[in-house]
Amino acid sequence: MKKFMDENFLLETATAQDLFHNHAAKMPIIDYHCHLIPEMVANDHKFKSITELWLGGDHYKWRAMRTNGVEEKYCTGTETSDWEKFEKWAETVPYTLRNPLYHWTHLELKTAFGIDKLLSPKTAREIYDECNEKLQQPGYTARGFMRRYNVECVCTTDDPIDDLRYHKQTRESGFEIKMIPAWRPDKAMAVDNAKAFADYVTRLGEVAGVTISKFQDLVDALQKRHDFFNENGCRLSDHGIEEFYDEPYTDSQIETIFEKAMRGQELSQLEIRQFKHCMLTVFAEMDYDSDWTQQYHYGAIRDNNSLMFKKLGPDTGFDSIGEFNTAKAMSHFLDHLNAEGKLTRTILYTLNPCANEVIATMLGNFQDGSCPGKIQFGSGWWFNDQLDGMTRQMNALSVLGLLSRFVGMLTDSRSFLSYPRHEYFRRLLCNLLGNDVEKGLLPDDKEILYRMVEDISYYNAKNYFKF
Repeated sequence: MKKFMDENFLLETATAQDLFHNHAAKMPIIDYHCHLIPEMVANDHKFKSITELWLGGDHYKWRAMRTNGVEEKYCTGTETSDWEKFEKWAETVPYTLRNPLYHWTHLELKTAFGIDKLLSPKTAREIYDECNEKLQQPGYTARGFMRRYNVECVCTTDDPIDDLRYHKQTRESGFEIKMIPAWRPDKAMAVDNAKAFADYVTRLGEVAGVTISKFQDLVDALQKRHDFFNENGCRLSDHGIEEFYDEPYTDSQIETIFEKAMRGQELSQLEIRQFKHCMLTVFAEMDYDSDWTQQYHYGAIRDNNSLMFKKLGPDTGFDSIGEFNTAKAMSHFLDHLNAEGKLTRTILYTLNPCANEVIATMLGNFQDGSCPGKIQFGSGWWFNDQLDGMTRQMNALSVLGLLSRFVGMLTDSRSFLSYPRHEYFRRLLCNLLGNDVEKGLLPDDKEILYRMVEDISYYNAKNYFKF
């Protein structure tokens, strides 16, 4: 029987072990999409407890705790203590067997704190105390964890109205790890809620120094902020969308839709989709002109539980995988940009693994030889950043594209303890290749294999994003 989570965890062959330990494991981390709070990096945040670090904003854990019968006050409540919340998580962990949370929990304990014990009600107190004791020591701060995991660069997720003060503060502090902003303009196209949209546009105008009274003013304000982000080192955008849009529109229609939204009038579904289609095109053209990379995360149905949304707001664990028939719209969107000479480097992520092959075949339609892997299939995302999801994504990309040109893993996380997801990914990658070599499906060509795992772990991203 193989020991749980030993040094060869997930590595089933000697070839896989060689690839990981001698090559993939040594590569720095470029975390090109995350949701870290920039202020925490700028101020080298010191965590008061493992609960703050681990459970403070982790909706993965909250979902599991709720499913295990834990009351909400132990997930997001303010009336319960850090120990009480941690104790409830420890009670839940044994019930997460075969859920990726079980692997992540113990990989994080091991790599961040050197703790090999299994978390359970029996070990909860000693693990809680040991983690908290170490959190008081140098090297267990926000920056300390980034150094511990050999992080070279992170890209945060930032709204166009953000002033990026903490990115500037971090740069000027001399911190050796790059923290780069990433442009996330979702609110500037969210006309689903006309009142919130109008309020946001007003705030955007104030920040950009533009009086926004017509649609072109909105574009001008966004361009000014796009330029500001570019001046502050931003080199990529990210868009969280349910699906791609394909509804034709005219300039006059967009102007009418914008005016209605600014008056707080309810829009039809057609008008909403026309406006979103228009805005995605505007953003894509801006990214091309600035030589950025654009990312599209699509396929989520968000805030399904309206009662809890009213109580807690978004990103609290009530989202799920959606089903959208979006292949034609995606194709037409990319084709339009390509025909206009405005298609920049692009990464496509799907939350629904049923679309893996759709995206993997879409890539080849728009590769143009300008750079390796110009159009990318993003790594298994959100519900898919686990053993089965990442394996399925890499298999689809391998069969229908070039795995060797893949830009690899990201955390997509708010936690400073999520970097082991890169290790998890690299182990899976090495295991896939190692197994194929042992089966005679790939040649035992060390030079090619070593270069491939180092490229996917690090060099492809370094060259692709031009940071």
